[in-house]
Amino acid sequence: MSLWMILPVSLPVFTITGIWVVYAMALYNQHVCPVHNWLYNESCEEPLPLQRGPVLCCTLDNIPLISKCGTLPPESCFFSLICSTGSFMVMLIGLLRYAHVIEKHQNCVLNTAGLSTAWICAAGLIMVGNFQVDFAKVLHYVGAGVAFPSSMLFVCLQSALTYRLAKTQEEYRIGHVRVGMTLLALIALVLSGVFFCQESFALQHASAIFEWVYCMLIMIFYGTFAFEFGGMSGDTLMVLSRGGGVSSFSEHKTEVGSNHRQPESFSMLSRA
Repeated sequence: MSLWMILPVSLPVFTITGIWVVYAMALYNQHVCPVHNWLYNESCEEPLPLQRGPVLCCTLDNIPLISKCGTLPPESCFFSLICSTGSFMVMLIGLLRYAHVIEKHQNCVLNTAGLSTAWICAAGLIMVGNFQVDFAKVLHYVGAGVAFPSSMLFVCLQSALTYRLAKTQEEYRIGHVRVGMTLLALIALVLSGVFFCQESFALQHASAIFEWVYCMLIMIFYGTFAFEFGGMSGDTLMVLSRGGGVSSFSEHKTEVGSNHRQPESFSMLSRA
């Protein structure tokens, strides 16, 4: 079993833990209202950070969207760190997954599209983390508009690719799990987007909850690549070093095999 399997497992562990820490910091500093709060007001006498007491007056500015939790310091610093580190890990996992498919099978349109969407998602995630919604709204929404659809497309492509390459019952079971997570993520994304555009306070709060669910499902989906990464070897990196071409990689393996056979032929001739 390869140690590469630690990489996809560490992504959901790091990101899910990190965003909940950011939420806890924002909640402690009273920058957002609790997830269990469903009561909102159009305005309050005092801003939320200045309020004291067991009952808080919340407005739509205090809905615990993930982006809202990471808007103000000090939690914004950690939010940027989590998004930047997470985007790098997404790029790395997407690249290794791409190379592993070429090594074990062959390249295809689904595999190339999967790599592209992973990297596009990573670019959007960097923008989301480093341009806070209250201070750079346009750039933040551009990043979110890139990251959310591309991450959804990535899990759809990878689910289809899993079924296309599956040969054993265990690989088909992994495909079933990924398809189930993809359907749940799609439902969560659609509901989050629809509710976000509504004027109802309760629906906008529900949008925040579905956003949390969606992000956690996507991160857990990346964690399922531990199944494939457990069988990864140095040959996978050789695919990348040779430009990701399956033909060149096969030719290299053939050359290595022929070089091993040549000394044996020479020894047989000398004995003759």
